[in-house]
Amino acid sequence: MSPRRALSLGIELLAVALVVSLIAGQVLGYPVLLSYVETGSMEPTLNPGDGFVAVPTAVVDDVEEGDVVVFRAEEIQGGGLTTHRVVRETERGYVTRGDANPFTDQDGGEPPVKDAQIVAEALQLGGGVVVVPNLGTAVMAIQDGISGTQRYIAALVGSRALLGTQGLTYLLLALSALLYVFDLLAGDASDRDRDRTRTRNQGVSTQVILVALAVVLVVAATAAMVVPAGTQKYGIVSAEFDSESPTVVPMGESKTLPYRVSNAGLVPVVVYLEPASQGVAVDRDRLHVGGQATETVELTLSAPDRTGYYRRFLTEHRYLAVLPTPVVDALYRVHPWLPIAVVDALLAGAFYLLGRAVVGTGRLRNRSRDREAAGGFRAIVRRLY
Repeated sequence: MSPRRALSLGIELLAVALVVSLIAGQVLGYPVLLSYVETGSMEPTLNPGDGFVAVPTAVVDDVEEGDVVVFRAEEIQGGGLTTHRVVRETERGYVTRGDANPFTDQDGGEPPVKDAQIVAEALQLGGGVVVVPNLGTAVMAIQDGISGTQRYIAALVGSRALLGTQGLTYLLLALSALLYVFDLLAGDASDRDRDRTRTRNQGVSTQVILVALAVVLVVAATAAMVVPAGTQKYGIVSAEFDSESPTVVPMGESKTLPYRVSNAGLVPVVVYLEPASQGVAVDRDRLHVGGQATETVELTLSAPDRTGYYRRFLTEHRYLAVLPTPVVDALYRVHPWLPIAVVDALLAGAFYLLGRAVVGTGRLRNRSRDREAAGGFRAIVRRLY
């Protein structure tokens, strides 16, 4: 491979990685590799539309004063992901503030931020946040363009079915049909002026296709392990009286309630339950949940010796049971993200090797000598229709 081709391929892979990370962040509900801000609360560090490298808290050290973090807010702008700086640490949690704001989030009614609420930390080098200028602006422009196109076409045909995610699927299917027709007409016209012979180097490498499909498999497997997991929040009231409500607990006492772990997939999963705050306990911290099955554990919530409203957090980690459980245990003890990386690598490697054994390492040519085979895109679409 020539240096120019290697550079071009590297740029393409980087672009794909950026797009995949942003899409994954939207789907999973927290930033993956990259994120961006939409408001000016972090100026001048981050201007509206600026992006930054988001490092998951699972792979960074403890949060410290001065760190810029992404956390799940409860009150700020109605709740949701917020990117602000930690200005102080207290016994109840972190005090946060946007660099452009004159007061802290907690002065505005946001409860102190717990570790369980923080999902990522902005990468800082030399004391400054690594900024990707206008990344969010470009992403929001693309999103607005897609939404505007959907609204225009929906109004044109008089159908609301073309709006939202389902409508986008319909539009992509229609676009694929149009591309098929274009490829069919353009291919027939160009074939008359083209020599029927082709060299063996023409066409798409099967290795590229296998790698792309392996990446899709890894994304799906990661989503299956990450999306259903996460941190659950329980708000309890420490009261001077008893109540039938499981979230009203007499001072200094505890209440037990069921915690159900469901697996909607066909592949069994290994689940770990980890208390993420004080006053939380479970009778089993590791479960093996079969395909399309549910397991139940007893969750105990304890109240402090003084009245008030308190938050309790329980973190759930889950992994596809494609490795022996003792191996998953060992990897989990090293780091909760390590089993995900190993499972993804195992699935991707096995898929790639199996694909090589089945289809080989040659190339898929666009046209055969006798013109009996259709173009690559045309052949794929013909199989779909």
